[in-house]
Amino acid sequence: MEYDLIIKNGLLIDPAVGFTKKADIAIKQGLIAKIFEDNSFPEELLKSYPADKVIDAGNCSVTPGLIDIHVHFREPGREDKETIISGSQAAAAGGFTAVCCMPNTTPAIDNQETVKFVQSLAEKGSCRVFCIGAVTKNRAGEELSEIGDLVKAGVVAISDDGDYVQNPEMMRRALEYARMFDLPVISHAEDIYLAGGGKMNESFQSSRLGIPGRPAVAEEIAIIRDIKLAGLTGSRLHIAHVSTAGGVEAIRRGKAEGVRVTAEVTPHHFSLTDDLIGQKFDTNFRVNPPLRSEADRLAVIEGLVDGTIDCIASDHAPHTEEEKDVEFDLAPPGMIGLETSLGLAITNLVQKGYMTLPDLVRKMSAEPAKILSLQPGGFNIGDMADLTIFNPDEEWTVLAEKFKSKSKNSPFIGYKLKGKIKATITGGRITFRAGN
Repeated sequence: MEYDLIIKNGLLIDPAVGFTKKADIAIKQGLIAKIFEDNSFPEELLKSYPADKVIDAGNCSVTPGLIDIHVHFREPGREDKETIISGSQAAAAGGFTAVCCMPNTTPAIDNQETVKFVQSLAEKGSCRVFCIGAVTKNRAGEELSEIGDLVKAGVVAISDDGDYVQNPEMMRRALEYARMFDLPVISHAEDIYLAGGGKMNESFQSSRLGIPGRPAVAEEIAIIRDIKLAGLTGSRLHIAHVSTAGGVEAIRRGKAEGVRVTAEVTPHHFSLTDDLIGQKFDTNFRVNPPLRSEADRLAVIEGLVDGTIDCIASDHAPHTEEEKDVEFDLAPPGMIGLETSLGLAITNLVQKGYMTLPDLVRKMSAEPAKILSLQPGGFNIGDMADLTIFNPDEEWTVLAEKFKSKSKNSPFIGYKLKGKIKATITGGRITFRAGN
């Protein structure tokens, strides 16, 4: 059989079934066609394939494609920050074969037409792009979106991300409707009345710097409320970007009580703390939820390790240089993250001994797929050929000019990270290749 693509000399890591082994992969029509154990694809046959049909993995890790279930691509409405195409290129450069777009666009993704618009643009993108629909119309918190219509259009979850559904009765109804479709509701858990106008974590640091703070309890109370509502309704609840020790503990208790709750953490929340803000006043440290204390950072890592937090998601949030080039408390919250996620995770979790590489791959592939019922890549014959190839030991420097994203708002520029993406394959198609 003639294959469409050959991956040679790879070290396969499949956390779903728990194996790591040397093997070559043959791909045909976007699917895994054959696995050659011990890198045994015939060398004489390999010579008949052109260079663009062969990837020499060079003993790098080959894993199921990474999946990010929390990104902001800004289209429609703010194409100056990011588009579906540029965002998908950034995703592929970061090793991601699938992403899920949050609905806080202009207009919001709260109807079938907007979902179809995003889907049509994504057809020419560099990764699979799924939509998350809005819980309420225009994310205003006043009237439920047509959830059934959104499901028919293909959304994989609903959320008012960027805003918390403040009305508990509205959230209860959303959970009840979503349960009819076994659809997860994603909560941006933060009580705005407690958060007030805070611009960073409420702490000694905020007092010292004179910057209004957002207290951890604003997140923790919101998480507890939504877990109680999910328990009452029997619905699936997912807590976005957990950032506090109390939030982790609330989720841990919810799971112990049998509530159908899952959670994610961002690389910046397990990598950075609020004491960095006073060193540079870099507005790229301005995020929501805010960077927290060292105790919170260690707590979210512990939650990742013990399974309380199910997956890692970037919360990729592009902003223009002009928007971020202001005083700290005037800057919009958010940083880009797709192209640094894996490097930060390997550097700050694997290299420091918190988790193994297979465990990390599971948190960035199989687990996010499970949460939103997405089809992951794999190594069984007939599996989708969604694959990521990277060298976990290679060090690289984060450079703004190398970003595929239209925006450059990252505090990690200049950082040295471990874990270099070599290639990304989506549906058997090379969507990123280092050096090209």
